Amino acid sequence: MTAAAGTRPSAGFLFSHPAHFIALGFGTGLSPLAPGTVGTLLAFPLYAVLEQWLPSGLFAATLAGLFAAGIWACDRCGRDLGVIDHGAMNFDETVAFLLVLLFAPQGLVWQAAAFAAFRFFDIVKPPPIRHVERTVKNGLGVMLDDLIAAFYTLLLVAAAKRLLG
Repeated sequence: MTAAAGTRPSAGFLFSHPAHFIALGFGTGLSPLAPGTVGTLLAFPLYAVLEQWLPSGLFAATLAGLFAAGIWACDRCGRDLGVIDHGAMNFDETVAFLLVLLFAPQGLVWQAAAFAAFRFFDIVKPPPIRHVERTVKNGLGVMLDDLIAAFYTLLLVAAAKRLLG
């Protein structure tokens, strides 16, 4: 099943292929409002589960596997939607923010600040994020620009932590 370019995917599209289910953030990408933000929020419960089950080294390896799965899923889903980086595809935000949560200081204030910073960088796309988004195509480009936003977020959080103690 494919969706016409520029249309919002349906629940039928979501469940028509495993790549669609993954790329659309297990259904969170169907949110009519701010699917990227909803996909970022999905990282919080996933982090809570993964952090309890996995030691940090295995957590990082799992994130690498999720990143690779995201490349495949977003590539396939983008082709089927007719839009390389459709707004409903939000698994990239989920995986990138999981990385942020792995390295950010624990605590609600730090995690909320990291969330706000990540959404800022993902939306504004300062250099080189916008360049990567425009030049690196398919699933890799979809996943990579959010990884850079996560890196910027972690730099900002580390600087704030150093300044504030």
